[in-house]
Amino acid sequence: MQAVAVALRALLESALGPDGKLASDRESLDAYRRAVAVSEESAPVPTAVRLLCRNLRLSELEREVLLLCVAVELDPHLASLCAVVEGRPTLAFALNLFAQGSWTAVSPGGPLFRYRIVTPAAPGDSWLRAPLRVDDPILACVLGGVPYDERVWDVAQRVPPPPALPPSHEELVSRIVALLEDADSPRAIQISGEDVGAARAIAAAACARLNLELVAVHGTDVPAPPSERAALARVLDRQAILGGVFLLLDLDDHTQEESRAALALAEIVSAQIFVISREPVTLRRAAARIEVQRLKALEQVGVWRGALPAHAICSDAMLEHVAAQFPAGWQTVQSVSAVLRGIPVREGELADAGGTLWETCRAASRRRLDGLAARISSIAGWDDLIVPPSTIATLREIVAQLRFRAQVYESWGMGARSSNRGLGVSALFYGESGTGKTLAAEVIANGLSLDLYRVDLSRVVSKYIGETEKNLRRVFDAAEESGAVLLFDEADALFGRRSEVRDSHDRYANVEVSYLLSRMETYRGLAILTTNFRQALDPAFLRRIRFVVSFPIPDSAHRAAIWRRIFPAETPTRDLDPEKLARLSVAGGTIRNIALGAAFLAAGDGEPVTPAHVLRAATTEYRKLERTLSEAESRGLS
Repeated sequence: MQAVAVALRALLESALGPDGKLASDRESLDAYRRAVAVSEESAPVPTAVRLLCRNLRLSELEREVLLLCVAVELDPHLASLCAVVEGRPTLAFALNLFAQGSWTAVSPGGPLFRYRIVTPAAPGDSWLRAPLRVDDPILACVLGGVPYDERVWDVAQRVPPPPALPPSHEELVSRIVALLEDADSPRAIQISGEDVGAARAIAAAACARLNLELVAVHGTDVPAPPSERAALARVLDRQAILGGVFLLLDLDDHTQEESRAALALAEIVSAQIFVISREPVTLRRAAARIEVQRLKALEQVGVWRGALPAHAICSDAMLEHVAAQFPAGWQTVQSVSAVLRGIPVREGELADAGGTLWETCRAASRRRLDGLAARISSIAGWDDLIVPPSTIATLREIVAQLRFRAQVYESWGMGARSSNRGLGVSALFYGESGTGKTLAAEVIANGLSLDLYRVDLSRVVSKYIGETEKNLRRVFDAAEESGAVLLFDEADALFGRRSEVRDSHDRYANVEVSYLLSRMETYRGLAILTTNFRQALDPAFLRRIRFVVSFPIPDSAHRAAIWRRIFPAETPTRDLDPEKLARLSVAGGTIRNIALGAAFLAAGDGEPVTPAHVLRAATTEYRKLERTLSEAESRGLS
């Protein structure tokens, strides 16, 4: 660049007349151009300027304008010569200096100005007369440095390539590389799938094969104003050209409507780009589509085996169990692996990581679901559930289907003969309030070492058309990572008998119900609906639910059994007869409320819990239920 600056200085000195006006000197101009050519040819490797001009496809005059602006920044004497004429170089100055007769040799829509290679030093002047300066990242690039542009890195993050990928994902990497190497393939590649982290890893691996760096822009960081979005598109395009980077637009967990600004950016970026989302989005530009499927159980076992640190051991059976329950995404695997590396062990010993692996996966998979539903913590077991034997038998059948679904669907091939619809386990628990519906869900979740989440339908259901389905989609998508037990309480608020369709709201209400049922049928975990009124549900809806479980009001024997277990061993009691307490004809939930109230009354009196305390608590509870305590029920409690 020093030789170029010297040649430019000589050209300018010869072109400046005694009166300070600029007059092109053909002989000096030819000498300058020969000096530039010699400088380029003598370089052992292509210079940054040559690469820059080739990548940006600059015209000869655009190249000379760029060199002039760079040389002025580097050579004070050259800058002072320019100042004699106009202060800083302008386009009109360059046209005269380089003997170009037409200003059309440098188009305002050409790469020199479109990519902001040179920019007006003082905005507001006419295009020909605006003082020009080379943009700082371009100056760094010309000098052999890294073209760092803070406008890019304010919104973009580097995506490192993964250390390894499972075979099915490696196949997708090869497909993407073939697309990138094919000049006739679309310049946009859309990668969709439930595991967005895996999609990012696949894209990064494809770029690594081609010695490209992947940089991601999240959809929420794209500015909404069109002018700001257009400016971002230009600097992203320039960074892709200058920095050997490939762009990725990340639409993780956003609907197409929510990602409108990001999709608009994808339309105006001219560089090649990945668009990643959970579900395919509509792009107006041509795009190749790649779908990332969830890993099969066998591949998932391999992923978890690779995530284990060297000092940890885990049986194949446990790995298969983990793989069947947690179809872990890329980010989850990385975070779980980091936790496992922290397992304390003595030197030379191996640690059994099976239990830690399960619990770590369980905790890691809560990340998205915790913000959408309420997690219920409980230690309830089968002995705490006092319901008829037929109800217990059905609940254990539900557990068996959840525990052995990988064996039946994959190892035994039953899943290959069915679509995804119908492979989920759905259940309806019906019965009056307090009969044990929620407790049964807790028992099932605890028995399988899974989380239980209660979904508040009052927050999910929206009066705005389409919003209910969107809310349900978020819940189910978040739950897929863990296979958690989902409890939709008070489902009759949504599942009334289908009404005759009189207007669009009636039609969409039925669409909402159908959407929920379809997601329950494809959900890989257990989804439970509870209701107090089975008769309020449409039989057509019931046919789509795999298990319908009755929770009746407990009879006297069951109530006595509940009373025997209701007070912990630490609670002091006196003269409590479960058979007499069972005369209170209430459900298990009400029994618990009465027992708790009696305990507080006894604590206030400084005594053990007695029948009198139970009677006082029962009277309060009955009043709340708007019932009268009969003489038969209270006999023996006074």
